Amino acid sequence: MNIDPFRTPSDAEIAEAERKLNFTFPPAYVAFLKNGSNVENALFEPAIILPGYRHLDIFEIAETAWRKMGVSHKWLPFIEDNSDYFLISQTGEVRYWSHNGTTNETWPNFSAWFQQVCVERR
Repeated sequence: MNIDPFRTPSDAEIAEAERKLNFTFPPAYVAFLKNGSNVENALFEPAIILPGYRHLDIFEIAETAWRKMGVSHKWLPFIEDNSDYFLISQTGEVRYWSHNGTTNETWPNFSAWFQQVCVERR
């Protein structure tokens, strides 16, 4: 039986991902996961919490960001693009982290990030 990594994850699968990552997902990120992680207007693909799509695997992305790239465990990478990351905190703030150095790109919440980056594409 093949598991579709692009299907909507169940509450139990979301809870299991939180446990494995030792990171409580903020409500807006849970809603994003339950609504299909739809970023169809954006230029990147979000990480997947379900098995089956290696380059989008949130567990591998997080491991690389945290252990090899120096991203703080206070931030969860939910998008990886060429060793750059969009990160979310447990309180719902979003920031951009670049492997090229510091950046001040932040959003006060997931909705603001989604509107600017995914809808407006800027």
